[in-house]
Amino acid sequence: MAKKVVAIVGRPNVGKSTLFNVFADEKISIVKDTPGVTRDRIYADCKWRNTTFQVIDTGGIEPESEDIILKQMRRQAELAMDIADVIVFITDVNAGVTQSDREVAQMLRKTQKPVILVCNKCDRVGRPPDDIYEFYNLGLGDPVPISAGKKLGIGELLDEIYYKFDHVEDEIEDEETIKVAIIGKPNAGKSSIVNKILGEERVIVSDIAGTTRDAVDTHFTNEFGKYIFIDTAGIRRKNKVYEKLEKYSVLKAKSAIDRANVCLIVIDATEGVTEQDEKIAGLAHEAGKGVIIIINKWDLIEKETNTLEKYKKQVYEKLAYLSYAPILFISALTGQRLNKIYELINEVDKQNALRVPTGLLNDTLSEAVAITQPPSDKGRRLKIYYMTQVSIRPPTFVIFVNSKQLMHFSYVRYIENHLRKQFGFKGTPIHMIIREKGEKEA
Repeated sequence: MAKKVVAIVGRPNVGKSTLFNVFADEKISIVKDTPGVTRDRIYADCKWRNTTFQVIDTGGIEPESEDIILKQMRRQAELAMDIADVIVFITDVNAGVTQSDREVAQMLRKTQKPVILVCNKCDRVGRPPDDIYEFYNLGLGDPVPISAGKKLGIGELLDEIYYKFDHVEDEIEDEETIKVAIIGKPNAGKSSIVNKILGEERVIVSDIAGTTRDAVDTHFTNEFGKYIFIDTAGIRRKNKVYEKLEKYSVLKAKSAIDRANVCLIVIDATEGVTEQDEKIAGLAHEAGKGVIIIINKWDLIEKETNTLEKYKKQVYEKLAYLSYAPILFISALTGQRLNKIYELINEVDKQNALRVPTGLLNDTLSEAVAITQPPSDKGRRLKIYYMTQVSIRPPTFVIFVNSKQLMHFSYVRYIENHLRKQFGFKGTPIHMIIREKGEKEA
């Protein structure tokens, strides 16, 4: 299930980044007494009452500003509100209610989402200042007094966020429906793939990079099963992100990956695997999702003997950490091989949820150890006692040993490869956790 998302919004210079840093427990955002410093959205995970949620820091909102940067910041905040489950509206108690605060409050009421009104810079312990009562005029309920700078009232605010989650409907999980995130850099053909699958123009297709701003969910059923295709905005290189909205696109893509069962990494065949493709693929790999590499625009490549195999080898050389992922060569324009995508998605999703019985798992482990003896160091040899699978999506295994220091990563990789040889795990990463015997489970 995807994490809940909390967006911190408000006009410039009210302490949004300071509060965000307190939530994140580390200085991630730039804090400076100049309006407009935080222009890019920054996000981090926060945990409270055993609930993990994602916090988004946004640029300040100037509702009526014609300044192009401030207009972009307003748009960013609007987009953050769109993705958020709970919105924290932060104001400055010392400045009182400003016209900008009133405009922002009006924007927030239209979202129909849970909103927490926060009065920042209440720097004294005890009774909040009388100025706080003015903020009731915003019509957003009881204001929560805090001091982000002095870390006062933060626990009460986190409690309010936690309570608001009760009013947020959880996404209904349908075990029969496979969620497929289509990710990749701009112009690789993601939207065209969705359109070809559906046989109609459901997603805007344009040659202008960055057309797809939001992640678009498309429900689709055929003889192979039920699917939700999540088309995402293309993620472009950091040094080419001129428009600040692209940061939102990255957030949307990461959110789509988090929701997905299987990720289709779309690569432009005419460009090959770029550095940005490697980074995008890494997001899905690290998230433990099922992965299929889609080489699109294959119809534009001149074919010679073994062209496909040579290209596949180049892909795996660039994406060495995705050696487990199958590669499908297609053309969204002509529909070439696109019909094979469903069976591949089904297979990879099944492998990502594969659970191996403990007895069979340890028989395989014993076989691997017998073929290649565990390493030793200074006369002390690694002993592997047993292995157990603790979770799926991705398949995660715990190996109990006599010494974690003796368990070299190359031997862990050897065991992983042996598991793949025996059980497949096609298209899915495998997570291995090494523990010393007697060590308590985390």
